[in-house]
Amino acid sequence: MGSKAGILALDSLSPVAWVGVAAALVTAAVHLVLGVQDLTGAFGISFLISTAGFLAGIAAVLVDYRRRLVYLLGIPFVGGQIVLWFALNQPIPPVSTIELVDKAAQLVLIVVLVVLLDRE
Repeated sequence: MGSKAGILALDSLSPVAWVGVAAALVTAAVHLVLGVQDLTGAFGISFLISTAGFLAGIAAVLVDYRRRLVYLLGIPFVGGQIVLWFALNQPIPPVSTIELVDKAAQLVLIVVLVVLLDRE
């Protein structure tokens, strides 16, 4: 653990970790928007649960709570979202901009998590 400013351990985050935080924030925002659009449906609720998962992961990393475990659990969490997206949507071009942004952020996040897991 690095030195802390209050509860956050921001100085111990590498530039790669910050890329991961940014990617996780992007996908959390996308899931939040989609979840709010369908608050009464199962998909809407699942998107909000996903948002909570991303935000919990970000929070755990920012306070340096078991980061290695967060990275390890994050890989199947994000990978599962990509697999479910393909399975449930069977995307064929054209894919919406929000879907492209979300999946790009998720792919970046998986790469970052693998790199961080390898480094720690």
